[in-house]
Amino acid sequence: MEFGFGPEDEEFRAEARSWLGEHLAGVFAGAVGRGGPGSEHEGAGERRAWERELGRGGWIGIGWEGGVDSGAGLGSGAGSGEYGNRRATLTQQVVWAEEYARARAPGRYGHIGENLLAPTLLAHGTQEQRDEFLPPIARGETLWCQGYSEPGAGSDLAGLRTVAVREGDAYRVTGQKIWTSLAHEADWCFVLARTEAGSVGHRGISFLLVPMDQPGRVEVRPIRQLTGTSEFNEVFFDGAVARASHVVGGVGNGWRVAMGLLGFERGVSTLVQQIGFAEELGGVVREAVERGAVEDPVLRDRLVRQWAELRVMRWNALRTLGSSGGSGSSGGSGDGVGAPSVAKLLWGGWHQRLGELAMGVRGAVGAVGPGDWSESAPYELDALQRLFLFTRADTIYGGSDEIQRNIIAERVLGLPREAR
Repeated sequence: MEFGFGPEDEEFRAEARSWLGEHLAGVFAGAVGRGGPGSEHEGAGERRAWERELGRGGWIGIGWEGGVDSGAGLGSGAGSGEYGNRRATLTQQVVWAEEYARARAPGRYGHIGENLLAPTLLAHGTQEQRDEFLPPIARGETLWCQGYSEPGAGSDLAGLRTVAVREGDAYRVTGQKIWTSLAHEADWCFVLARTEAGSVGHRGISFLLVPMDQPGRVEVRPIRQLTGTSEFNEVFFDGAVARASHVVGGVGNGWRVAMGLLGFERGVSTLVQQIGFAEELGGVVREAVERGAVEDPVLRDRLVRQWAELRVMRWNALRTLGSSGGSGSSGGSGDGVGAPSVAKLLWGGWHQRLGELAMGVRGAVGAVGPGDWSESAPYELDALQRLFLFTRADTIYGGSDEIQRNIIAERVLGLPREAR
């Protein structure tokens, strides 16, 4: 399917670019370029305030469906939806994503609520759940984290052991989650837990919405990673309370809801990611030119390959989005069950190779920090060193490469299932 931008899209682009240029100034000027991969700890206060600024402008949730067009005070690009967000076509969602990345706007704190939970509530939630949770997300007021992975149940979520026991009109949640991004900032967590005693595998799992502000019942412990930062965490639930009315998709249907959410994770947001990738690649190319490493034919070939593969990723993402018929939420999973897995395999490997290429361009000096080192004051990583270390995890988090290949093999190609 042809995927292009028309006059209305370009008008929307001008509006988005103007708004970003006007608002990424003054009190938010210091937040520009902060909060990217490996540096999510930067400017926490400014970035939380930025979420509320985006909300006031109606720029959160522009891909959500189901809005009633009122057009009140949100400019010419789109009307407003029923949850306080702008409404936008699929191509306009792509335009916003591109302009946001090009403006080097702050890394989003609200991504998980906006792009993962909200489309899930629109697809599987009750109207009461949507009315309760979507407006504060659209206003940039509440932040969410994702309670999926556990020790021993990372990419294979069917092995999860967290339990939720019904007590009257509530559930008591007990268990441990791990690699929980931004849990230390989140107000709520959507949690996969077993609500059926003795259940195994995909059965008996429910999708619950759990408030994080429960002292003594919810504990968050930061996990220090290779980059020295700690934006993801362990989360311990010790009888944490979740209302029975906050089960999404019905009791025991959590696996279906969770798999739908993982599809939403690989939509328009991948285009934001790719523009960020292009900026990182540009930094590596500049480093190669300045150091003379570009004269090495092997390194030059690797740089060209990185550029070409990034173009392929972009066109694959646009093709996948276009095949959805031009409508859908900000995280639409595109054409078929295999599309999200293909996208993850493409960008995970590409980004990891970029980190390796950055160190190849640097040579041995890449192992040395930019300043003096002492035991009392170890050096800070620069951008390329952080890129290399952070990308070691790209082929693991969000579903490991092995899991993605199994999904493609079994669910798309129809090959025999791996022995369990």
